[in-house]
Amino acid sequence: MPARIAPGVNPLRLPSDRRLPRIAGPCGLVIFGVTGDLARRKLMPAVYDLSNRGLLPPGFALVGFARRDWEDQDFRSIVHKAIKENARTPYDERVWEQLSQGVRFVSGEFGDDKAFKRLARTVERLDAERGTGGNHAFYLSVPPSQFPVVCEQLAEVGLSTPKEGSWRRVVIEKPFGDDLASAQELDRVVSEVFPPDAVFRIDHYLGKETVQNLLALRFANQMFEPIWNANYVDHVQITMAEDIGIGSRAGYYDGIGAARDVIQNHLLQLLALTAMEEPASFEADELRAEKEKVLSSVRLPRDLGRHTARGQYLAGWQGGQQVVGFLEEEGMDPDSRTESYAAIRLDIDNRRWAGVPFYLRTGKRLGRRVTEIAVVFKRAPHLPFDQQATQELGHNAIVIRVQPDEGVTIRFGSKVPGTQMEVRDVTMDFGYGHAFTESSPEAYERLILDVLLGDPPLFPRQREVELSWQILDPVLDYWESHGRPDTYRPGTWGPASADEMLARDGRVWRRP
Repeated sequence: MPARIAPGVNPLRLPSDRRLPRIAGPCGLVIFGVTGDLARRKLMPAVYDLSNRGLLPPGFALVGFARRDWEDQDFRSIVHKAIKENARTPYDERVWEQLSQGVRFVSGEFGDDKAFKRLARTVERLDAERGTGGNHAFYLSVPPSQFPVVCEQLAEVGLSTPKEGSWRRVVIEKPFGDDLASAQELDRVVSEVFPPDAVFRIDHYLGKETVQNLLALRFANQMFEPIWNANYVDHVQITMAEDIGIGSRAGYYDGIGAARDVIQNHLLQLLALTAMEEPASFEADELRAEKEKVLSSVRLPRDLGRHTARGQYLAGWQGGQQVVGFLEEEGMDPDSRTESYAAIRLDIDNRRWAGVPFYLRTGKRLGRRVTEIAVVFKRAPHLPFDQQATQELGHNAIVIRVQPDEGVTIRFGSKVPGTQMEVRDVTMDFGYGHAFTESSPEAYERLILDVLLGDPPLFPRQREVELSWQILDPVLDYWESHGRPDTYRPGTWGPASADEMLARDGRVWRRP
């Protein structure tokens, strides 16, 4: 029996059921660089997980493009192995059987005209065989230096131009250049082939559930927003720490470093979401406009020597095993001045945040793997207690844990049980794993689905990229002309200069 609608209610005005998932229409995904680590660990498993959750159309097509001399069945075996090893959802043979029927492979070099003609014919056949309707996204999981040639080849064979009623989109992985000038040149190259609304710049941190929960925490709860400003906040710390070294990434990492790799994109995006004003809606243009306002208000301190820090990890012991130093990693230039740790202070020149420093830090071989945003509040203006009663009382704080233990912690003062009046820090903790029965999807699941749906709020546009480089470029230029990075032992929280940086402001880093 159909549900009854109350008298006087217009059925056309009824709210949609938010429990119903958004399902992609007929489409396909072409991945360039399918032999890489990202494709194997994240992209292929994410496609399977989306299919397993019923969010992809039955005729979905997955095409791999690489230099390997593979046939379709060889690539299917690679995809199958990646799914078995890395998928988040349980393996289902029926799901794989349906997905595998749309898996194709095209062998060739990026500069090979004939290979791209074969790709165009493959896509055309998939439209006929799988009903993909001419809708295809091209995922460039390749070094930025290869973006121009791939885009030009797609344009040359007509793959970048959609037929009427269909769409074509391109997905670009970070880094979006290595400074402002290269980011602008990269955008020029891509824009010659794809219109702005067809370009999706992936920052996987924006797809994480807890990053999106930051928006809910701020704007869905009256208790937080009134104190989210310079009247109450002392400072903000944004941390992305890893307990591993660079491993086999020396070829990529040398010359890039921690600041370019993490601060320019991940941490500045987290800063923007933490500090921005409430958008009129969560439509892409509204959300991006507020982030851009914040980034355009960011100011660097005048003395970068006192308010930035960088370092390289030494050899030593971590987690019960001996590890090599940054300069001793295989493939690393022993004279490299690239940093494995970076920390900077930023200020935001607007009414909400004037006088509140934002401290950003990231590094390899630190104390533990953690990403968090800590909003640290000022002390109460008057404490009607004896000084001894509050000597163990610190600052109140709200900590948004992005990974790995996703959730929110609130730190505040409470009386210690007993006859004496003694106030000490305690915490209230919300964890996703405790509050919800469904596990959070991987960031790439959300982002790939958004690309296929054409939903852009979680993807930074070019203006955000350029503003981020305008913030970071002066720091990189200063470091380039001021000697070598400091050093730090593995398992610690960075070089001593990072602690000194905060000590000059009368503050200390959190130890997550």
